[in-house]
Amino acid sequence: MTREILILILVTSLYSPSSKGQQAPATMTVVSSSSQTPAQPADEPSVNLTSLVSEALQRNPAVQSAFRQVQALRHRIPQAKTLPDPTVSVGWAGNITPFSVQTGDPSSYRGVTASQTLPYPGKLTLQGKIADREAEAAYWDYENLRRQVVADLKTAYYDYAFYTKAMETIRRDKDLLEKLSQISEARYRVGKGVQQDVLKSQVEISVVEQRLTILEQQLKTSQARINTLLFRDPEAPLPPPTGLEPVKLEYSLDQLYQMALAQDTGIQREQRMVERSQYAVNLAKKSYLPDFTVAYAYQQRPTIPDMHGFTVTANIPIFYRTKQREALRESTEQLTSAELSKDNRKTELFFAVKEQYLMAKSSERLFQLYSQGVVPQSSLALESSMSAYQVGNVDFLTVLSNFTTVLDYEVSYYRELANYNMAVARLEPFVGVELAK
Repeated sequence: MTREILILILVTSLYSPSSKGQQAPATMTVVSSSSQTPAQPADEPSVNLTSLVSEALQRNPAVQSAFRQVQALRHRIPQAKTLPDPTVSVGWAGNITPFSVQTGDPSSYRGVTASQTLPYPGKLTLQGKIADREAEAAYWDYENLRRQVVADLKTAYYDYAFYTKAMETIRRDKDLLEKLSQISEARYRVGKGVQQDVLKSQVEISVVEQRLTILEQQLKTSQARINTLLFRDPEAPLPPPTGLEPVKLEYSLDQLYQMALAQDTGIQREQRMVERSQYAVNLAKKSYLPDFTVAYAYQQRPTIPDMHGFTVTANIPIFYRTKQREALRESTEQLTSAELSKDNRKTELFFAVKEQYLMAKSSERLFQLYSQGVVPQSSLALESSMSAYQVGNVDFLTVLSNFTTVLDYEVSYYRELANYNMAVARLEPFVGVELAK
């Protein structure tokens, strides 16, 4: 039995034959909530979560910025593997006039020299691998940001859906509460009630209006959050959500742990940094070995044959104690730091997965408890109190209290349902798959 029907029965009992001769005020006409709240047009558009996610990934500037950073670092890889630029020099010796020589002076010449530095074998390869791992680490930073934007959008959407549902529920029940207030006022006027009932009902209406005001502010905040993630104007209009239905989490905690170890962006990034640091250690060891510079020189001299020259130059790391050795120690410390950072990420990852999993399961249990037990039972209590009120076994305040209790439980049901969906959404960045089925 719905509350509208219960209130209709209550009104009928108030104006039963025992009170004939009394004319019901025109304001006491009971109208169901469906006629009080304007019906949503069938063709009114609604916002779909899938389309929002797609738009966010295409438009969100943070995601696009991170992607461009990955592309930039990937262009660094071929640079790191390429030989240093060769050098070419031209010159003369003799007259001050450019490229002029002194006739008869064998030391006078004009010539050109070309040289190329050749790093010790393996150094360029290691530099390329270091750049590659840095680009891979940046990719996982991008992937983490992409997943986080999707999770943030989903949580904002579920918040938006909750506030929409809560406001619909409270507005509907506010209309019914006003009917109850009118009943108490009418009973007071005909001597069947007390003024306390009227005042209490009016206070409850004010409390409901306060809740609506708070919910409206929170609804606008969630709309602004969604628009921000979509790179829209915060004041851009947003259609109502398609609905608020529970998603299905079909994985156990152990399965989520394994998925997170394989797919977590933090683990993947830390692994790339460990590899990068290992390559840096290998490169630091090779810094003890010399690089070579090969040069060719051609000199044109007057009256005597031209001269060709070839030289090979190698640097000598005589300051290895304060340079190469310290560089190796630095790289080794960075490697140790990267390995510890990876271990720390694993520990934090397991906690984060379990935290969101427990939140999801707790909210799932609560919204099922509300829908299967608390709300139906409180509705029965309301029905019973209203039936007892008709025969004078309970007072009006009991009916009013039961009515507001049902309202609170209905809103709590939608809150826990949204919390459940939000916890599942927050799990997705860790495991790298869409958990909602």
